Amino acid sequence: MTANFIHPDDIRSQFSNAMSEMYRAEVPQYGTLLELVADVNADVLAQDSELKPLLERRGELGRLNLEYHGAIRLGTAAELFTIRRVFAVMGMQPVGYYDLSVAGVPVHSTAFRPVDEAALKRNPFRVFTSLLRLELIEDAGLRAEAEAILAARNIFTARALALLDLHDEQGGLTLEQGGEFVKEALETFRWHQQATVSAETYQRLHDAHRLIADVVSFRGPHINHLTPRTLDIDAVQAGMPLRGINPKAVIEGPPRRACPILLRQTSFKALEENVAFAGADGAPAQGRHTARFGEVEQRGAALTPKGRQRYDELLNAARAKVPATETPAYMTALLDIFQAMPDDWRGMREQGLAYFRYSATPAGWAAAKTEALPATIDALVARGYVQFDPIIYEDFLPVSAAGIFQSNLGGPAAEAYATRSNRDVFVQALGQSPFDELALYARTEADSIAQSLADLGLAPANPAPRPS
Repeated sequence: MTANFIHPDDIRSQFSNAMSEMYRAEVPQYGTLLELVADVNADVLAQDSELKPLLERRGELGRLNLEYHGAIRLGTAAELFTIRRVFAVMGMQPVGYYDLSVAGVPVHSTAFRPVDEAALKRNPFRVFTSLLRLELIEDAGLRAEAEAILAARNIFTARALALLDLHDEQGGLTLEQGGEFVKEALETFRWHQQATVSAETYQRLHDAHRLIADVVSFRGPHINHLTPRTLDIDAVQAGMPLRGINPKAVIEGPPRRACPILLRQTSFKALEENVAFAGADGAPAQGRHTARFGEVEQRGAALTPKGRQRYDELLNAARAKVPATETPAYMTALLDIFQAMPDDWRGMREQGLAYFRYSATPAGWAAAKTEALPATIDALVARGYVQFDPIIYEDFLPVSAAGIFQSNLGGPAAEAYATRSNRDVFVQALGQSPFDELALYARTEADSIAQSLADLGLAPANPAPRPS
């Protein structure tokens, strides 16, 4: 990259800010949610004097108010391939593969986000990106009609495509080109009140699945939610009704813990919006569409494969005991069953359940000048010469994502589709294999161990990722 090119991190920051402003204008309740989250975060920091320096040490405080994730739903392989190129300009790569069809949502997905530690600290903007699985539409005639509708649309502006090509030719974009790119790319995510289908076609798509109607019936994959990060999602959940916001009944993910893990999410219910359907005589027919909502998240520690297996077992046990729709009883069962997982960082580390970032302490630096230090990270931790902090989970949970989608699509919960893995088809459409999120966390942990040893004057090792 030459000095004349704008850094991808700066393009990503410009884009996420522009997206947030656009969505605030389109969905005013999202602005109210942002205000609530900011108030809750300020209250949490004011009440816990130790939290602020801890977040600063972990590199989380500076990114807290910059942190958003969005979600879009695409209709074709070509759209997915091009959106990958769009996000690459912003320094975002596909991470993970999520098959939501097992939870009754006919899509599979990846998350575009930064994968470099420095980039994550600057702006961790993520977009959960789903591709409609048209083969899951049982009606062959409707499936063919949906394919034809999607094939006829172009969700990218001509200038955005030209700037993509220019970026690839030049190896980057200038400051002026970067600003133009943000403006043009934003059009793909903008809400369009005019549907591209008739009310009759919309209803048939809707009857097949509400999400299918949302993906197929419009000229673009309007951003369907944006998500700020909070330090206390339970306080946000309780505060939403007080500000005129109707939240979903259950917070998705693990229960409240002293040591948060993975991801907890909630949302306000999707809005009914006026839509103009295509009329047979050229005159629009007025109707209603429900899809867009506001979401909030609280992020915790990334779990190792062993930790994820434990989490999945406990979550499944809670859901088997009490349906998630039975809110108070389910939350009680969740809290009770998750007592089986340690709720302190030392216990999580000793059992190999979470990933941690290690760093030398002042006591370690002082000891390095006067004594021979042990060469293992466990011994250094035991003596207080190295400290450890949980690595924040940057990704998503398929059960939680499906739960958020279903709660905002309305109607009864959908049955799971017959298991038909489609990962290879998704990867082919994407144009590359998604990064393995667990490998990214393991690399971060291993790099921090090596750096800690080097900082204390010990031979920098190449430690293997924590075994599962």
